[in-house]
Amino acid sequence: MTARRFRLSIGFTLVGMIALAGLLAPWLAPFDPNASGWNVLSGASERHWFGTDDLGRDVYSRVLHGAQVSLVVGPTAALVAALIGVPVGLLAGYARGRLNTFMVQVIDVFIALPGLVLALIITVMVGATMRNLVLVLGFVMWPEFARLVRGQVMSVRESLFVEAARAIGCRPARVLARHVWPNIMRTVAAQLAIAVSSAIFTAASLGFLGLGLPPPVADWGGMVQSGFDYLSINPLLSLAPGGAVALTVLGFYLVGRSVE
Repeated sequence: MTARRFRLSIGFTLVGMIALAGLLAPWLAPFDPNASGWNVLSGASERHWFGTDDLGRDVYSRVLHGAQVSLVVGPTAALVAALIGVPVGLLAGYARGRLNTFMVQVIDVFIALPGLVLALIITVMVGATMRNLVLVLGFVMWPEFARLVRGQVMSVRESLFVEAARAIGCRPARVLARHVWPNIMRTVAAQLAIAVSSAIFTAASLGFLGLGLPPPVADWGGMVQSGFDYLSINPLLSLAPGGAVALTVLGFYLVGRSVE
């Protein structure tokens, strides 16, 4: 087995495990993730595998349901970023002259802005809901797609088959759709998987900073933050959701790097 196939198998295994955990959370979770109880801050036991938090909620159940949030936010935000960035990158890579210069400057301006800081600012302005979080993350990540696609298009547009298509009178839209896009689809697919991992990590970072989905939603980043004050009592309050974030991000990243 080659190194690429090994990475791909590991990545798909991790993503598949997280996806199954999220899809089957209502049946796998032994307790209601939002149900409080009298057994507060208990350690790991047969009844509560990861213990309970400061409100008596089962941490294992909340980690499982947190997978649902991440698997909605991550892929959807990456798709939004691709829907914005890919057309911009196609146009910027194929166009010449002033239009090309203008679009490159726009892309560079957005890339120069720190993504997490920009996400923080916009989230504070619009509020932390599921829809807003997806749109904010997609808006922050689209320049990466645009820059990547532009570079790929600039390389492909000088190929002989593209020159031949131009010579027989094909319109730019047809050249992009029939001759350029099929040659960069694999790269875009790889970037999409990597963007999912980036979106999940950024969403968790926002939750850790207190700008994630509001309680009582089981948000991994928020769970890591809320467990910090009780690390000496039960480290799993932060380690369990933090580990879930790490495994999910690693899985999508390995898939993306293997598809390239």
